[in-house]
Amino acid sequence: MKLLTLNCHSWQEENPLEKLDLLAAAIVDNGYDVIALQEVSQSEEAGRENYAKLLVEKLHALGQTAYTYIWDLCHFGYDIYEEGVAIVTAHPVISQDSFFITDQQDVRNWKTRKIVKAVIELNGKPVSFYSCHLGWWQDKEEPAKKQLDRLLERAVHDECSFLMGDFNGAPSVRGENYEYVLEAGFFDTYTLASEKDEGVTVKGRIDGWNGNTDDLRIDYIFVNQPIHVLSSNVVFNGHNKLIVSDHFGVEIEILPSK
Repeated sequence: MKLLTLNCHSWQEENPLEKLDLLAAAIVDNGYDVIALQEVSQSEEAGRENYAKLLVEKLHALGQTAYTYIWDLCHFGYDIYEEGVAIVTAHPVISQDSFFITDQQDVRNWKTRKIVKAVIELNGKPVSFYSCHLGWWQDKEEPAKKQLDRLLERAVHDECSFLMGDFNGAPSVRGENYEYVLEAGFFDTYTLASEKDEGVTVKGRIDGWNGNTDDLRIDYIFVNQPIHVLSSNVVFNGHNKLIVSDHFGVEIEILPSK
């Protein structure tokens, strides 16, 4: 099984349609089973259709007609974009859900955040996938700890679940987002992987990290059981595929359970 997570930055990117084509081609080449996307936007005012919808249409045009998507609105970004999170998959979705993880539920407030969940049958067993875009630990209005509590409260009851996305916290910062997920019983698939690269998903300043000058790992795929991860690699970083977003993506390959 192959998984991909990417904060795609969608319509905020320069030349977004070219980058959408690159993303679709990579999905076809690699045959990802499940893709979690964040900052997936649409805008009637700007004449932009839903980014995930267009991605799936491109996949169908490339002959990959099994792919479908689910998406939900989190908040408005840059005043005109309806920004949300999505899951794209080539497998039938048994059930789907979305839920707020912030106290704030006004979509006009950019700090409002939601999670999208898809339950997919793989090898005869239901597996849950969550597309996640978390806030910051030090945020006084909407602290990430409270957001994680709401996410983990749901995910901990699943037989097997993957938390995929932009967690806005680096492993080097002790006692915050990253460690909190591990302390809840989840495993970092990067750590579990037999083969891996340096893992960096952000270089320098991006939206939300305006003062950053470091190489960061803030995009993850967590799992609630110690599975066999063959590899974990950063993609769309200019070395492993062309850059398509201000974040790089993370792909993993998992040895199927018997």
